[in-house]
Amino acid sequence: MALRIKAHWHDEDAERSIDEIGSAIAFNAWRIAKEKAINLHGEDFIYEDDHQRFAVMIEYLIFQLALVDRIVTERLEIEGDHRRDLIMKSAKHMSKHVQDNMADIFGAGDYIQPFIAKLNQRGAEYSDFNFTDEGPTYPFMRHLGYEIQQVMGAGQENRWVIDQVMDKDGIDIYNQISRVVMGMFE
Repeated sequence: MALRIKAHWHDEDAERSIDEIGSAIAFNAWRIAKEKAINLHGEDFIYEDDHQRFAVMIEYLIFQLALVDRIVTERLEIEGDHRRDLIMKSAKHMSKHVQDNMADIFGAGDYIQPFIAKLNQRGAEYSDFNFTDEGPTYPFMRHLGYEIQQVMGAGQENRWVIDQVMDKDGIDIYNQISRVVMGMFE
């Protein structure tokens, strides 16, 4: 069953704040990350535990934020403070989803700071990769696949996860989050 994403506003004529747009992007990004983590399990890749599953979802979230940054810069030509504010608001709302969901599964704790630290680390890494009119380049996608394989492990049951992520899931994620972002600004 295909994931239904919310790529348009109900009242298209209403003005939206950057915070509202960032919240909508984060909501959809969380749903996409969760769906792709479930999909990996459905493709017979093995999670050792919920920590590993959440680590995969976090990698998918960070990848999506890197894509959002490129999409708004390249396609919507949003620059400077507006771009920075949108990325910051999206990251803030993503961190709330991470905090709430991890607290539900693992109990009370600070899950935001580790997420932000990983986001900053990966953000610097993704900034080295190109983005074209067709979307993220091969090295961009390979980095996502590599990071997820690092989380999942290279054991016999997970050794091909990098291929699944690069050839299918990463492309699906790009198409979905691109549709969300473009729809938020229509």
